[in-house]
Amino acid sequence: MLEQLLRKKPIQAHAHTGLKKCLTAFDLALLGIGGAIGTGIFVLTGIAAATQSGPAVMVSFIIAAIAAGFAALSYAELAASIGGSGSAYGYSYVAFGEFAAWMMGWMLLLEYGVGAAAVANGWSGYFVNTMSNLGWQLPAHLTKAPVLGGVINLPAFAIIWGLTLLLMVGVKESARANNIMVIIKLSTIAIFLALSVGHISTDNWQPFMPFGWFETLDNGKNIGVLAGASLVFFAYFGFDAVSTAAEECQQPQRDLPIGLIASLTFCTVIYIIVSGTLTGVVPYTELNTASPVAYALTKLGYTWSSTLVATGVLAGLITVLLVLLYGLTRILFAMSRDGLISPIFSSVNPERQTPSKIILMCGTVVSIVAGFIPLGELAETVNIGTLASFIMVCFGVMRLRKTHPNLARPFKNPFNPLVPVGGILSCAALMSFLPAETWHRFIAWAVVGVIFYFAYSFRHSKLRA
Repeated sequence: MLEQLLRKKPIQAHAHTGLKKCLTAFDLALLGIGGAIGTGIFVLTGIAAATQSGPAVMVSFIIAAIAAGFAALSYAELAASIGGSGSAYGYSYVAFGEFAAWMMGWMLLLEYGVGAAAVANGWSGYFVNTMSNLGWQLPAHLTKAPVLGGVINLPAFAIIWGLTLLLMVGVKESARANNIMVIIKLSTIAIFLALSVGHISTDNWQPFMPFGWFETLDNGKNIGVLAGASLVFFAYFGFDAVSTAAEECQQPQRDLPIGLIASLTFCTVIYIIVSGTLTGVVPYTELNTASPVAYALTKLGYTWSSTLVATGVLAGLITVLLVLLYGLTRILFAMSRDGLISPIFSSVNPERQTPSKIILMCGTVVSIVAGFIPLGELAETVNIGTLASFIMVCFGVMRLRKTHPNLARPFKNPFNPLVPVGGILSCAALMSFLPAETWHRFIAWAVVGVIFYFAYSFRHSKLRA
């Protein structure tokens, strides 16, 4: 059965395209860093500190990193033994079958689609701040969602459409381009740290844990370090993009585990240092802004540096956004090609050699979400979908260990089954700390996915045919 699924699972259909095997472990690590360092560190750090964790947001990042670390080890084992560019979608197909693969693909749509909208919100905050520093003030009603008193978040809406058109024309990503963007982002962080470290005041770290570990307020909002961990987990969802590059690795069995673990470790260290510095130079109560790093530099008197940092962040977030949109369209393209959604979306423009219809559909939906829904709600919705996919990957490791003990595993988790069990328990715990409204949206999304599968996908699946 495993051999059949390995041959038939949708993700493996990419194998015949002859993708160039050019990526090294170093390239993969930078890919993970490029995908992870974005909205999580430049935007959500301030929001989590101001509303949920206080200066203890550093601890929130550590807790989230532990859960992500368990998942990374599980990803590494499946990536090395199964391969394929579909990440958790393909792994679930092999371990659990088509229905589980569909649900995982459905969750990945939530992760990548809503994630792209959340990144667009973060990009908008920095764009407005940069324009303000240059003397160009955008009308407030064009920079906020309706529930925040505006009409539309126009910058977020517009950047989605700009990148959608770019994807329709054709995108030629390369490891070199990604590496350059990572250098730009890390340079931005280095500038912030160099200018801020001398202004750290330990008084700003008192009280260190103003909201406690966890508490649910009368309005249903969760606060505390654990609630903050469930929010800043958004900062780690990008590292799983490494596993989608399996078919372009020179030595996937060796390079994928190295890339996954190295990128996660590096990002965790950066998150802790930046969050500690940010809360050390600015009181945490002032950080509830869409651009906390730029705000901190402006308050310290480095207006020119704030603009420079914001410009670097804008470039970095655009790269993250482009990768998310690209991944979203390709996941849907693969599902369409396998018959799980309409074959209309698997058609390719013969001139541009891009799936123009699915790109246009994704751009329409994501731009509407980005323009009309606030950032906080978007991040929490992405988190619950990502956590669910991580849990499925951990279960996949345990199932394949039992059903196919002799499967070649170039990378094997140490301390099995503690790693996948730890991933399941830690990710489930973080899910439990998310607000009830987030759970309601997640359950509704899952129910819609089940209905769609049995109404359409079950009857049109090419594997069943």
